[in-house]
Amino acid sequence: MFKKLETFSKSEDGAVTVDWVVLTAAVVGLAVVAIYAIQGPTDDVGDGVGTWLDAYQPGSS
Repeated sequence: MFKKLETFSKSEDGAVTVDWVVLTAAVVGLAVVAIYAIQGPTDDVGDGVGTWLDAYQPGSS
């Protein structure tokens, strides 16, 4: 019984899985932060382009 517990405590098979889960969570978190940071300014640019297109008169310089 103690031999099995000792073998289990020295096993590192799950360590790689834990590393991948943590790294994946970090990448997803950074992506969410980046999207949130970009969303506001791009909405403002889109609104500005829409306003310009509404006021644009084709054929006039």
